[in-house]
Amino acid sequence: MTVVGYSEEHIKTLEWREHIRLRPGMYIGKLGDGSSQDDGIYVLLKEVMDNAIDEYMMGYGKKIDVAINGREVRVRDYGRGIPLGKVIDAVSRMNTGAKYDSKAFKKSVGLNGVGVKAVNALSSKFIIRSIRDGQLKMIEFEHGLTIKDHPQKATDEENGCEVIFQPDENMFGNYFYISEYVDTMLRNYVYLNTGLVINFNGNKFLSRNGLADLLSDSMEKEGLYPLIHLKGEDIELAFTHGLQYGEEVQSFVNGQNTTQGGTHLHAFREAIVKTIREFYKKDYDPSDIRSSIIAAISIKVEEPIFESQTKTKLGSKDMGPGAPSIRNYINEFVKKQLDDYLHKNPETARILLKKIQDSEKERKAISSIQKLARDRAKKVSLHNRKLRDCRIHYNSIDAKKLDSTIFITEGDSASGSITKSRNVETQAVFSLRGKPLNSFGLTKKIVYENEEFNLLQAALNIEEGIENLRYNNVVIATDADVDGMHIRLLLLTFFLQFFPDLVRKGHVYILQTPLFRVRNKKETRYCYTPEEKLNAVEALGPNPEITRFKGLGEISPDEFGNFIGKDMRLEPVRMRKADAVNSYLEFYMGKNTQERQDFIIENLRIEEDLVETEI
Repeated sequence: MTVVGYSEEHIKTLEWREHIRLRPGMYIGKLGDGSSQDDGIYVLLKEVMDNAIDEYMMGYGKKIDVAINGREVRVRDYGRGIPLGKVIDAVSRMNTGAKYDSKAFKKSVGLNGVGVKAVNALSSKFIIRSIRDGQLKMIEFEHGLTIKDHPQKATDEENGCEVIFQPDENMFGNYFYISEYVDTMLRNYVYLNTGLVINFNGNKFLSRNGLADLLSDSMEKEGLYPLIHLKGEDIELAFTHGLQYGEEVQSFVNGQNTTQGGTHLHAFREAIVKTIREFYKKDYDPSDIRSSIIAAISIKVEEPIFESQTKTKLGSKDMGPGAPSIRNYINEFVKKQLDDYLHKNPETARILLKKIQDSEKERKAISSIQKLARDRAKKVSLHNRKLRDCRIHYNSIDAKKLDSTIFITEGDSASGSITKSRNVETQAVFSLRGKPLNSFGLTKKIVYENEEFNLLQAALNIEEGIENLRYNNVVIATDADVDGMHIRLLLLTFFLQFFPDLVRKGHVYILQTPLFRVRNKKETRYCYTPEEKLNAVEALGPNPEITRFKGLGEISPDEFGNFIGKDMRLEPVRMRKADAVNSYLEFYMGKNTQERQDFIIENLRIEEDLVETEI
């Protein structure tokens, strides 16, 4: 047994910035490079925005200006500004802020005095400018260290704060901002704060109808019935039903998008079921009531308790000191307001009832094959014929388990290479047998009747929705040829048809593998594009050896480890709000119409155009 010393010298006290940089996951979740919506660079932006939004919620400032130029981010609000004598403390001293005083910030997002300090510590450049009553205070930081404390001076600028920061490359690597992710964040802020104007890189975001606008803007087609929009003093909700599978419910607390739900979301789902059962006087199955629902709920809570610093899951049980429980508050609001609405709108009530009955019929139609399908899935998984599992699975509460990955691949050689080179702790492999079925236009019965889809669903553990998803990253790993692209499209069609939240929540990726290997006796370079190959050839000198990888199976397990390790390149599959998903699926994956044939002919490129001339 190795004896490890333990004495006074082993006890260390870290400064605030040192602790944040050493343990960033405690403050912003994961770091990331910007390819995922929950990557740290977006959390940094959100922390700064939360402060600006809190000012608006308290009645100060009607607009917020946001600009992202490359990696530099600017946020300017027009609130009260930080008291000038406390600017440096507010952004560089832990547990310092006005939000401990409920008189100043009653229903605030950030209550822990941490957020903007994390931005400061994790930025290579951080500048804070506070303007109050004709006076300006400006301080510059690098990595949380004060670089220049400018003297206070007179100004004619409007009151408020401006924060300029650039996330540190040493922490986040070769990161980049995806404007669609920023758009989504900022749009949510205006939906939840009607009348607020956010200007972002020349675009103006404004909402007059709150959550009704959120749903209207995000839905490709109109719902089965007009949006039901209900508002109370500290609650707002809107919903309808569509034709998609699953539930699409967004939840918010004090303007914060709680992507992992929490107490309020559970209460809403329960209240909808209870109220509809009582209105129709029939004990419908909850899944039949909530199937295909498209909804958003927002509540305001005094001193909310979140289950992490990133505030993505609400843990509070009560609306505030002396207030009713969140569960009772939402249940009573929904019971009264929704019951009244359905009585006043009998046509909506009729359409809603038919939707529930249709869902019930479909559920019963597939129930007879579900047990057989589950048993078959368990048996196959038990014998490890399709799934090579990993030891750690996705758990949204435990940050250590955020990066579990499943690679979906086709063919024995490709799955064999990945299996031999993977990290068995966090990376699993699911092997397809040939091309999967085109599931477009089919009902959910096919998920259980088709062995490949049934086993894939079972491996991901998404039969009851993605709340129990076993892997945070679902990575499609296919060859970079026509067949590989076809398999990608078939898998994406399956996910978008039956489990769209996998894509919507940012869990689906495409694995990028190199097209070329360029090497000489001293160095090997892997190239993902023809341009990278040209650069490698130039850098390595005359007559290097060039290998063109035509399929994943041609890459040895030893080499494959380079492509699925810490430098793995993943391309996120993104679903923008404006994407007409059903229309796209019908055009590309539906029946072979003349319109699609014309499109293919017009965009066809002969093989010679796609082959890079070898040097």
